[in-house]
Amino acid sequence: MGKLIVVPTPIGNLEDITLRAIRVLKEANLILAEDTRTSGKLLKHLEIGTPQRSFHLHNEHKIVEQLVDELSSTENVFALVSDAGTPAISDPGFLLVRACIEKGVEVETLPGATAFVPALVNSGLPCDRFLFEGFLPHKKGRKKRLDALKEESRTIIFYESPYRVVKALEQFIEVFGADRKCSATRELTKIYEENVRGTLAEVLLHFQEKAPKGEFVIVVEGLKA
Repeated sequence: MGKLIVVPTPIGNLEDITLRAIRVLKEANLILAEDTRTSGKLLKHLEIGTPQRSFHLHNEHKIVEQLVDELSSTENVFALVSDAGTPAISDPGFLLVRACIEKGVEVETLPGATAFVPALVNSGLPCDRFLFEGFLPHKKGRKKRLDALKEESRTIIFYESPYRVVKALEQFIEVFGADRKCSATRELTKIYEENVRGTLAEVLLHFQEKAPKGEFVIVVEGLKA
């Protein structure tokens, strides 16, 4: 029987890949990639010639069973990568991992880059207990999800695109209050990384005056007892 190895890839700076991840990507029989063009740039940089196959949000339901069958009937090793960070964390991967476990195919997950951990630690907000929400629904269910977090005492972590950052901060103020502490981190590990800390009102004002760019991690203080 084969094996699935989940491999985190850099979220920006290409130096943020482990030696172990490089070895696995070289030795794997196949790399399952969210976007082969994006992964191809990393593989070219690392001088890795392992073949790739597309595995993304739009085809994962269709090909999960086929991939598990391949792993069940061979001794092949498949490496799973996303465009950036750790697969299955707001990226494709969960369905394949679950299917492999159900079929008895070995799954190994390497430690490595993921955006919310450095953003949380860098926020200055409590890190001992936190809630990772990832991306909120764009429309349906968004307000309901936020209302359910109103009494949450743990630090809350959100992912957001630059196009919805201002709207998200406005909604956070409606639910959590303008004085709740917040940290918004963009372009993590890249040249233009920026951390904006303050109250929700202060962080909103910053991005109303300066157009948001890049992918965001927004960390919000929990409700104080």
